[in-house]
Amino acid sequence: LLNLSKRAWLARKPISQGGLLKYVHGGEYHAYNPDVVRTLQQAVQSGEYSDYQEYAKLVNERPATTLRDLLAITPGENAVNIADVEPASELFKRFDTAAMSIGALSPEAHEALAEAMNSIGGNSNSGEGGEDPARYGTNKVSRIKQVASGRFGVTPAYLVNADVIQIKVAQGAKPGEGGQLPGDKVAPYIAKLRYSVPGVTLISPPPHHDIYSIEDLAQLIFDLKQVNPKAMISVKLVSEPGVGTIATGVAKAYADLITIAGYDGGTGASPLSSVKYAGCPWELGLVETQQALVANGLRHKIRLQVDGGLKTGVDIIKAAILGAESFGFGTGPMVALGCKYLRICHLNNCATGVATQDDKLRKNHYHGLPFKVTNYFEFIARETRELMAQLGVTRLVDLIGRTDLLKELDGFTAKQQKLALSKLLETAEPHPGKALYCTENNPPFDNGLLNAQLLQQAKPFVDERQSKTFWFDIRNTDRSVGASLSGYIAQTHGDQGLAADPIKAYFNGTAGQSFGVWNAGGVELYLTGDANDYVGKGMAGGLIAIRPPVGSAFRSHEASIIGNTCLYGATGGRLYAAGRAGERFGVRNSGAITVVEGIGDNGCEYMTGGIVCILGKTGVNFGAGMTGGFAYVLDESGDFRKRVNPELVEVLSVDDLAIHEEHLRGLIT
Repeated sequence: LLNLSKRAWLARKPISQGGLLKYVHGGEYHAYNPDVVRTLQQAVQSGEYSDYQEYAKLVNERPATTLRDLLAITPGENAVNIADVEPASELFKRFDTAAMSIGALSPEAHEALAEAMNSIGGNSNSGEGGEDPARYGTNKVSRIKQVASGRFGVTPAYLVNADVIQIKVAQGAKPGEGGQLPGDKVAPYIAKLRYSVPGVTLISPPPHHDIYSIEDLAQLIFDLKQVNPKAMISVKLVSEPGVGTIATGVAKAYADLITIAGYDGGTGASPLSSVKYAGCPWELGLVETQQALVANGLRHKIRLQVDGGLKTGVDIIKAAILGAESFGFGTGPMVALGCKYLRICHLNNCATGVATQDDKLRKNHYHGLPFKVTNYFEFIARETRELMAQLGVTRLVDLIGRTDLLKELDGFTAKQQKLALSKLLETAEPHPGKALYCTENNPPFDNGLLNAQLLQQAKPFVDERQSKTFWFDIRNTDRSVGASLSGYIAQTHGDQGLAADPIKAYFNGTAGQSFGVWNAGGVELYLTGDANDYVGKGMAGGLIAIRPPVGSAFRSHEASIIGNTCLYGATGGRLYAAGRAGERFGVRNSGAITVVEGIGDNGCEYMTGGIVCILGKTGVNFGAGMTGGFAYVLDESGDFRKRVNPELVEVLSVDDLAIHEEHLRGLIT
């Protein structure tokens, strides 16, 4: 018994963590291990290229960790003088900081990235959390604005203050899931930018609810080009089998840029369980996309970008050879700002103040300055230029398709030796007269003639802040009507700048897709007839009113007058429809007020604000993921409670409070 007692109290050996999720000395190799983080931060602080070379040596000579580590750059036979290589200023134009939202990052870190990239002529990406309007027109503006499935903070002013608008279809770190921001990181300032409720976890829908086909994607691209015709439209895809076919469809949908995101990209907000065992290496997706676009005669019409784990000039050279002409960096710039890669971004207690909304941590521990990020990119550009000179190449685009400059290495382990990478090194043959990189624009076939006509007639009155009324006939081929006018108003007066002096437009007929999309304050659209899908999508203000023609024989509450996914991502304004709406009505509504006479399934999904009044029957799964706002529903059949998703919402009777009766009466009278 004594021996058993002693054995029972013996000190236990610690459980081996293995180091898969977090770095453990002697365990799983991590690309951003403490030595890599330390040397990078030392280099950007000192500004010495020799310090950067120490960091680059650790990265470039690491154990084979990615597919590109098994591809060696072969020296060129005709090296050139580095003075003949295109300057760093030209390379900077090809460098972006990847999409990281304000919310995932602290405001200070988010602004520092923007300042740094603007100072060197590169681009910073806002991520999907919106942006403070105070940054518009300053050196803190993010030149890339992201539109993700949650549509957080997407308003007309947000869109027109962009040089590039990126549609995030998927995220490399966690394909198949929408963006996530834990409630602890939704501080009042972040909630204001996202039109949501402080302290409530924000999860974007897995899909864009206005994209269920390549034609739907083409419509969203058209919507964005109508509100901001000067911006390039980018589509972010994740590396996966078949991505080449998808990318071909994206090019045919008139996008200007495609990003292929690899699975080793990071995330500043998502739980660790979301980022493992999903996605593919960007090397596979990039090569497949390049070959598919070339084979279909489309590569010369669209730019191709890659992101996910890029760290040095060697990565740039290899990615360019495999097809990329633009490059996104996420974790590297964050580490340059001070991130120690502790993998606690989702807990809101980032020890360096880079990825937290905690005021004390940001005040006491954040030391990131824009010059550290600019130093990082200057080092990468210098290393890239040195390698280009050694390879005998003077322009980066001349590397694209030069797979003869890469050599496949034998694997260093039994598993690596089973890899066959020869397919990565096959050179795609372009169509006669076509290049292997982007050489021309990709404008849509539809010129938006009614949009242009409305803007041309209204523009003088917008400039003078003078109210005016117009009349037009409309057909179902007239798409995104009102978007160009709203974009111009948002550019000159802001989202709500013309609310007191509205431009009123009366239409007669059947409107095409996206009637009133991105509607700004000061735009009032009146339609006698009916409309297709996406009415009022992303509207920020103004008024949209739709009614059937006088003398119509049908009952309005039994007939659809607007299509699916109306008011998706709306942040303000009013929509009145004398008839039924389709499915997914009011998804991600964040502030619009609306009255309709019935809706289909999945109404008010992920809603965070606004007021919805439904004077008729609803479909099933009403209010799923709804964390804010208010909805009145006429329940004549007495079965509405069975149609509600009860997880987050509470169903009450209007009779319970007199204030509800008064409010409802005011809405419908």
